[in-house]
Amino acid sequence: MRYELADYEWLAIKPMLPNKPRGVPRVNDRRVLNGIFWVLRSGAPWRDLPDHFGPYTTCYNRFVRWRRAGVWGRIVDALAATHDAAVQMIDTSIVRVHQHGACITRNQRQSMGRSRGGLTSKIHAVVDSNGLPVRLALSPGEAHDVRLAGKLLSRLKVGSMLLPTVAMTPTGSESLP
Repeated sequence: MRYELADYEWLAIKPMLPNKPRGVPRVNDRRVLNGIFWVLRSGAPWRDLPDHFGPYTTCYNRFVRWRRAGVWGRIVDALAATHDAAVQMIDTSIVRVHQHGACITRNQRQSMGRSRGGLTSKIHAVVDSNGLPVRLALSPGEAHDVRLAGKLLSRLKVGSMLLPTVAMTPTGSESLP
């Protein structure tokens, strides 16, 4: 299916998942991951998760537990460490904060900031020559791009080439930022 992990992807991720053999037998991790990825890729609410992925509560609870335990960060770091891109680029995107997440006093650790467009977050990414992310970081929306550039580029391998991002001007011509 479109949102399901291929065998080689599953073999790369499986050893990084927490495994507690005690207690009640765990639901199939691959099925749960496929359900989590379906929700994240489709943008649908958790309650709309198709039945063949199992109960939506299982997928949601595991997603949240793994986020709190840092499992997702370890998976991304491990996969990025094995990535062998000779050419990389750094870029950022600004994302508006949903109205229900707009209580900034309660969400201090959520990388939200005020900018001219309201509450926003900024996604900083190092991507390979195909545009696939190698490393990601979040900052408040008003933060300058240079603020996280050192952190993102600190693991750039010797001999790698870093390309500048090309921005389009209002006239349609290209310019370097």
